[in-house]
Amino acid sequence: MSKIGLRELAKELGVSISTVSKSLRNSHEISRETRDRVMKMAQELGYQPNPYASFLRHNKSKTIALIVPELTNNFFIQAISGAESVARERDYHILVYNTNDDSRQEESILAHLQNGRVDGVIMSLARTTTGYERMNELMESGVPILFFDRICHEIETAKVTTNDFASSFNATEHLIQRGCRDIAFLMLSDTLSIDNKRKQGYLEALVKHDISLPPDRVVFCSGDEESNREQIRRLLSQDKRPDGIFGSVEKLAVSSYYVCRELGLDIPSQVKVLGFSNLRTAPLLKPSLTCITQPAFEMGAHAATVLFKCLEKKRPMIQNENIILKSELVVRESTGG
Repeated sequence: MSKIGLRELAKELGVSISTVSKSLRNSHEISRETRDRVMKMAQELGYQPNPYASFLRHNKSKTIALIVPELTNNFFIQAISGAESVARERDYHILVYNTNDDSRQEESILAHLQNGRVDGVIMSLARTTTGYERMNELMESGVPILFFDRICHEIETAKVTTNDFASSFNATEHLIQRGCRDIAFLMLSDTLSIDNKRKQGYLEALVKHDISLPPDRVVFCSGDEESNREQIRRLLSQDKRPDGIFGSVEKLAVSSYYVCRELGLDIPSQVKVLGFSNLRTAPLLKPSLTCITQPAFEMGAHAATVLFKCLEKKRPMIQNENIILKSELVVRESTGG
């Protein structure tokens, strides 16, 4: 028989993991009847507590987890640095986990963290994430989670983001003011909060300037670089190609550069390119890239500060709030700047 844990025990009883955990600790918060039922089921199923996890929960691991969808994006590297700077001041360590933008890896990491390895979690969702059961389970087991950038609206906790809608609106309007009348929007997912806000900002700017475009101007890309380039290649090989490209994330703007070079299209005279990017080399690209730069370091630092304030309390619980920091549109040569 496979070893049974808190999650399986809670599922068998039809109660939350938190209720099971408190019952096994004989907490006064749980009724005598429920405690007895939990203890009986635990004995019948042969539940064995994890002493390592119990030790860490009561004595603090002095470690937090930072879960990101990729490590090739400069935004996440800077956010990690921001969180580390705050953790170091509090004599804490950070474990960095990369989901590779895969919800299955994300679930596996969250399950692993239920063993009490960390005191809290800061995370940015994978592109394919649609379910939040593992996150709720981790929070119910006493490990607080907060989100940054790619957030989960369904879970009540703190979320650190930037002004994605306004930034996208301003960026699209900038392209229009530079003469663009056919702007393609490249996005990763219709489930990610940031992509949807950025798309809405793009669409709102088109409406304001009375510009209507065919539906194929919103292009759904993926995590595969070659597949993305092929989509952009098809887009820019049309008889009536776009005169502007807006990449919702850094790698889509960079992929657009590669394709323009392949097709012999001049940036910005034939097509203008803009994107969300924290590339330190953006000013050095040929032409230099116009981009919306997010305060990535500050976002990581702010998220860590909120988490540590929570961990200092006797009962860790993060207040449900949206913390919005401002991004900056930096105009360079790729849009005629």
